[in-house]
Amino acid sequence: MRAVVCRAGELTVQDVPTPVPETGQVLLRVLRAGICGSDLHARVHCDATADVSGEVGYDAFMRSDQSVVMGHEFAGEVVSYGPGCRKLWAPGTPVVAVPMIRHGDEAHLTGLTASAPGAYAQFVLVSEDMTFEIPDGLSVDHAALTEPLSVAHHAVRRGEVGRRDVAVVIGCGPIGLAVIAMLKASGVRTVIASDLSEGRRALAGRVGADIVVDPAVESPFDRCAQEGKYVTAAQDLLGTAFDAMHTLRRIPLAPWNSLFRIADRLGATPKGPVIFECVGTPGMIEHIVSNAPFRSRVVVVGVCMEPDTFRPAMALNKEIELRFVFVYDPAEFHETLQMIAAGKVDVAPMITATVGLEGVAPAFDALGSAAHHAKVLIDPMSEVASL
Repeated sequence: MRAVVCRAGELTVQDVPTPVPETGQVLLRVLRAGICGSDLHARVHCDATADVSGEVGYDAFMRSDQSVVMGHEFAGEVVSYGPGCRKLWAPGTPVVAVPMIRHGDEAHLTGLTASAPGAYAQFVLVSEDMTFEIPDGLSVDHAALTEPLSVAHHAVRRGEVGRRDVAVVIGCGPIGLAVIAMLKASGVRTVIASDLSEGRRALAGRVGADIVVDPAVESPFDRCAQEGKYVTAAQDLLGTAFDAMHTLRRIPLAPWNSLFRIADRLGATPKGPVIFECVGTPGMIEHIVSNAPFRSRVVVVGVCMEPDTFRPAMALNKEIELRFVFVYDPAEFHETLQMIAAGKVDVAPMITATVGLEGVAPAFDALGSAAHHAKVLIDPMSEVASL
């Protein structure tokens, strides 16, 4: 079969053996695959990430001296089954799958390791247990976005964003757009999106952002403070304590400390917005920590594969909460597929181009600076070789 192979940062189309399904595995013909931001990073920074992955117990992450077929966002059709499968779907059935597979007792991340070739190819292997049929009426183009939307679904759930909270999305690339869409699908009333690119700001509005700002002109954190009346200076935070005690101490026969705790539970004490970091480059966490309102919750979704630093003292003084998120569980993946099929999230604006296998390398090069592109899909049958 033909596949795009990454080695030493170079992407080339090659003829490679068609994979053979093992026990519990299904062979799919790839119909669409998505180019992910983490693929762009892994192309050049995979060794640093492999070192970290090894430290946490996964030592098979791709390295620059290996030949790897990337691609972990995809939709395909069933071709054949390996031993021990229940054969739930007839050949030709369109499906999506969580991009993980087992060889023996070891799990592998499809498209991010030499041990599990991905979907930048004509065929890909999946686990039958992790595979889900695409609902009737849902196009393979839209179904292929189940994986990145699942990342966003998980991030929004981990962010514990209330409907009345202000959510701020920093970076409107594919994952930022997915987060915006999932925030609105979950009922969050006010979503502020920020990106330097005019094209991506326009896409942010199309997927549901209520307020879109150009950070070169207006700080998203200043706009956030206006919308939510958040605390942005230490004197203001300290002042709320004095004001509260001045009021509570003057309520006759009332236990002021109990009233204080009740007010806290009801949300009367200062809290911050929920901020989603969706850029994934060094310096972004420090930038957000330094500029966000006090008591913000920061959900780090962007995949930064390089070492980075921030000032813990700044985060401490402002009581900034940092939450780092990674992938999703199978239930979230299935929920996301159903949400897309039901029209609860509109993924159409996110798809900005489709290329064939020959167009993958040019697409990678263009996506590093293409301000008007979001999700580029790969159709292995297409002959389109450029964006």
